[in-house]
Amino acid sequence: MTKRAYPLSRVYGLLEPGPVLLLTTAHKGKANVMTLSWHTMMEFEPPLVGCIVSNRDFSFAALKASRQCVLNIPTRELAAQVVGCGNTTGRTIDKFETFALTREPASLVAAPFIKECYAQLECRVVDTRALNRYGLFVLEVVKAWIDPAIKEPATLHHQGRGAFRVACETIRLPSKMK
Repeated sequence: MTKRAYPLSRVYGLLEPGPVLLLTTAHKGKANVMTLSWHTMMEFEPPLVGCIVSNRDFSFAALKASRQCVLNIPTRELAAQVVGCGNTTGRTIDKFETFALTREPASLVAAPFIKECYAQLECRVVDTRALNRYGLFVLEVVKAWIDPAIKEPATLHHQGRGAFRVACETIRLPSKMK
């Protein structure tokens, strides 16, 4: 097999870490949704998630000020809304209304759930030391919710340039983790 050089601008698509998320925030009476794919697990317990939010995003200021959010995990059925939320700004539109997403109250944070999503992770910001340099928020998941009726969620995984993969098959292999 012959390998060829790969453009550095496309490396992101090779390393994409997990499902695309819809991050919701609430600040000064305004809730917003942004599409987020730059995130990674950082710790098992308590669950810590690192996520990159650009200071140009409308959600950045709300997340920095409120120090809380919800990570909503959409499935394939919400692909159009995921792309729409990623291609628009909450500065000028209400993304919940524009993309027919239903707000539901979270139990521990002010940011709303998106009812149509498979799962929700209520989070609090616990570390912002790399915020100014990288836009990195470290979030602690303080409560998690899933729809038990969905056995194999068809989550979206961003590959860059408008391409997504859909994950919906689980394989089980021996593991020391229980």
